[in-house]
This record gives sequence, structure tokens and C-alpha cells, in this order.
Amino acid sequence: MRALTRFLGRERRAETAATSDPYLAEFFGQNGSALAHVDPARASGMAVAHRCITLISELMASVPLFVYRQGDRGNRDRASDHPAYAVLHDAPNGQMTAYELRERLVADLLVHGNAYAEIERNGRGQVIGLHLVDPCTISVERLRSGRLRYSITGAPGRILLQDEVLHLRYRLARNGVMGLSPVQIARETFGLALSQQDAAAKQAAKGFRPEGAVVFSQAINPTQKVDVLDKLRQKIERNDSTSGVLVLDGGADWKPFAFSSKDAEFLKSRKLAALDVCRVFGVPPSAAGITDNATYSNIGEESRALVQRCLAPMAKRIEQAMNMALLT
Repeated sequence: MRALTRFLGRERRAETAATSDPYLAEFFGQNGSALAHVDPARASGMAVAHRCITLISELMASVPLFVYRQGDRGNRDRASDHPAYAVLHDAPNGQMTAYELRERLVADLLVHGNAYAEIERNGRGQVIGLHLVDPCTISVERLRSGRLRYSITGAPGRILLQDEVLHLRYRLARNGVMGLSPVQIARETFGLALSQQDAAAKQAAKGFRPEGAVVFSQAINPTQKVDVLDKLRQKIERNDSTSGVLVLDGGADWKPFAFSSKDAEFLKSRKLAALDVCRVFGVPPSAAGITDNATYSNIGEESRALVQRCLAPMAKRIEQAMNMALLT
């Protein structure tokens, strides 16, 4: 029926359509973080975010994926003779395994909110292969018929119709076309965590040397100021080793410019940001490697919560998308 619809001209690869891009508003400065620009690549590179994404994608990829055929009595039998069975269970193409494909699809889903795979069919319309498509190189358009068209940039650029693409979406956007990623939805949380990470990196690059002012009880001339600064640089800023004693006369006193990490409770704030990232992905803290309050009993409960509240909804999301795209 879908092939007949395309044959009758209702779907055209060259038809003008409106493009849906969830990152377009952020490109023009809308919906951005108040603290920092939240880049999905940087956000997913944070230690706790990387662990959450890796955990979910690896667990989902390790679950066996079978194609079933409904029997006469309502029972389910493995349809090992179905063309899509080997594609989903063994190898989707000649370059990767089924595990690698599903792991990458789930990772793209969590980072970008959308995951794509080009569907390869034989002459009978049966699925015989799946090929990954980078979500950063694809734009989705809604045709006048209501169906979708996918424009892939790069070399070689090509146009694909809805029946030719497996499209996984994390959370459906208001336009009903694209998916929103956890990074987009909770961009303020990731912006705060990235700002704290940058602040810690700057302090580490300086060897955690403090910034401040040397205050004298009486006025000193410009030459003396330069001499004091030279002595400080020679002792403190020359290398990473700040051992030794520096003596300044004339009633000099040190006044720091900023709060110390202890005064600002910086370490506690970073721990809270890591817990917020776990909440965004729905991963229990102990599963992400945060074991501050972990016990033997609550780790078991959190493992069950990971399956029921995180992995089960993700599995249902992927299952229904594959049923609609691959088992027509």
C-alpha cells in the first residue's frame, strides 16, 4: 500500500516541505542555558553522563532481539526464517554486529534525542540490512501528505522517504516529528555541571594557586609595586612547585579575591550536580558509580529500579519503533 502511494505521486523526494530541527532555536540563542552553552558532545563527555549513557546503551544492546511469529493458538514462535531476523539478531550489514548497531542507536538516542538507520530492502520489500546514519547530518521534513522525508547532507547526500528510515525518538517534540534529548530537556542542569567542571579545570591548571591582592598599610611607589609583583611571580607563578617561604615587609597583608572551594562548598555542589545528571537519565546513583550512601540492600533495590523504570520503557520505545518501520 505504501509503495502504491509513492507510485501515485503522493510522496515525492523533490517536494517542498518544512524542516524540523530541534537545535535551530538554540542556534539563534533561544532556549540556551543561562550559565553556559550546552553542547551535546561536551555534556555526554562528563564522567557521570558518559557512564549513564554507556550503561543504558550496553544493557539494551546486550538484550537478545528476536523476531516472533504468532501461532495458531496465540503462542509466539521464533521466526528464524524471516529476513529481518538475521538483521536484528546477528548482523545488520557487513561492517558491524547487531550489538554494535543497537548500542550506537541507543547512544545517539540519549545524546541527540534521535537515532537513524537507513533500511535496505530486497525486491520483495523485505528488510535485509540496516545502515547507521549520523544524526548530525540529517534533517526531517513533513510532506503535504503528512508523512516524513529525510535529507542527508555530506558525501554522498541523498533523500530518503519514511519507509526507508528507522527513526527512534527519545521524547516526541511538539511538532510530532523530532525527538528531544535529555541534554536538551535538562540543559540548565548540564549547563551548571559543565560550568562547575570548567571552574575546577581552571583551578587545576593554576595548581590551585589563589588569586588576591597584597595590601600595605602605607602607600608605596610604583617601583616598589613592580618589585613586589616580581617577587611573587618568581616564587609562586614560576612553576608548579610553590615550596619555600616568602617574606614581605612593610606591613603587607594578603586579601583573597574569591571564596575558597571549602567556603563555597564546591565539592558538595559538584556531587549534587552529578546526582541531578543521574536523575535526568533515570539511572540510580549506585549504577553510575556514586556509592556514597550505598548499602548491600539498597544497591539491589536500585538495580531492580534500573530495569523497571529506565530499561523497560526504553525497550518498549525501541520495540514499537522497529515494529512500525521494519515489520510492515
